[in-house]
Amino acid sequence: MRKVKLEPSIQPFGLVAVIFGGLTISAVHAQPAAAGPGPASTAAPAGAPTRYHASRFPKRAGEYYGLVWGIDSLSVKAVESGALIRFAYHVLDPQKAKLLNDKNLDAFLNAPEHNIQLVIPSLEKVGKLRQSGNPESGRSYWMAFSNPHRTVKRGDRVNVVIGQFHADGLVVE
Repeated sequence: MRKVKLEPSIQPFGLVAVIFGGLTISAVHAQPAAAGPGPASTAAPAGAPTRYHASRFPKRAGEYYGLVWGIDSLSVKAVESGALIRFAYHVLDPQKAKLLNDKNLDAFLNAPEHNIQLVIPSLEKVGKLRQSGNPESGRSYWMAFSNPHRTVKRGDRVNVVIGQFHADGLVVE
C-alpha cells in the first residue's frame, strides 16, 4: 500500500468537511423529484381524512321507506362520545309512521358485525329516551340506544327494528 501525505491545507478537520460536504450533496441528489401533476400527487397521505362519505342508503330504499312507512331522511349517529346511538327520521305521512312512535313496541338496534343488540335505556326521572305520541307530518323524531361499551362505532352498519319496521344496513355517522 502506498501512503498518501496530506497537504497542509487539507488536514483531518478539512478532510471531514470535504467528506461531510460530499455526503450532503449525495443526499440532496437522492431526494425524489417533486411530484408532478399526476395520479400519484392526488393521493392523501396515510392517516389523513378522506372526503368519501358512504351513502346512508340507496335512492330506491329511500323511496320504499317513504311509500310504505311514511318516513324519510333516516340517520344513525354516535352521540355523547359514542355512549348513545341516535336513530332519527323525518315524517311524511303520520298514519304510516304511527308504528314507529308506538311506545308499546320495543325498539332494537342490531349490529351484526359485533353480534350485539342495543336497547333504548329507561331513565328514572326521564323515562325512555324515545319520542312517542302521534307523529306530525313535516317533523323529525328520534330515539337513542344505549351503547355502554362503545362497541358500535362510526362507520359500522346497523339495523333498526321497531315491531314490523326494519331499516337494514344504515351507516353510523
